[in-house]
Amino acid sequence: MTVCVAVKVHDCIVFAADSATSLSAVDGAGNQVIINIYENANKVFNLHKGLPICAMTAGIGNFGPSSISTMSKDLRRLFASDDPEWKLEPENYTIEEVAQKARRFFFERRFAATDPAPQGTFDYWIGGYSADAELGEIWRIQIQNGNCGAPVCVATQDQTTIEWGGQPEAINRLLLGYGQALPQALLDAGLEPDKLDGLLRHIVQRSQANVLSDAMPVIDAIKLAEFLVDTTKKFVQFLPGGNTVGGAVDISAVTKHEGFKWISRKHFYDQRFNPLETDHAK
Repeated sequence: MTVCVAVKVHDCIVFAADSATSLSAVDGAGNQVIINIYENANKVFNLHKGLPICAMTAGIGNFGPSSISTMSKDLRRLFASDDPEWKLEPENYTIEEVAQKARRFFFERRFAATDPAPQGTFDYWIGGYSADAELGEIWRIQIQNGNCGAPVCVATQDQTTIEWGGQPEAINRLLLGYGQALPQALLDAGLEPDKLDGLLRHIVQRSQANVLSDAMPVIDAIKLAEFLVDTTKKFVQFLPGGNTVGGAVDISAVTKHEGFKWISRKHFYDQRFNPLETDHAK
């Protein structure tokens, strides 16, 4: 499992995620059980060196033997190639175009070719600035039960938002004011199903924490994303079962003029031993 957080304000888009990934299997009774939890997976990506585009993932961690991290780098190479089907023109591209090509790559080229098909849900967020755009936007691709619809814009250029995925319980409680079990609890208590959505909207209006501002500076947006990921890590730590959210917090920020920047990122190598590595932050 995982937690991924996107914070979008006028000045930037911030993507942050933990590093835990769970290895599971089916036991003799047909139950899904966790065999191991690794704390060094990569879930935040730079999709084009030189362009203000970032991505992050939650859910299925690999298609067959290939991790989502490796495939994201394969896609990045295609975006920078001369192949007209994939190449992004630096002076004339859109984030919607990036999302559509990413869907085609992950679903049509990689997921559909994997046998057996991966089980579970795959979420992939893409954020950034279209060529010459004043403000950024965020799109999401989702594969669920083997189906993948068109990319969805979850934050248009004029929208300010916090988006999160993976294990949402801690952030739901903190920001929305209620946990995931509340809807079923209300139904079990006798609430009519057709009134549920309206009541939940009413609860959110009265209980949500308004922690986001359109004019929030970049550094504060970074701190907010890091806080939400770290809070989820600590929340899961004290729940029964394995620590399915954990490890280092990887964070990237994208701005109109500075482009893509790593804020925090783990490496499998030490720069001291790789003196010729000049772009280790890419």
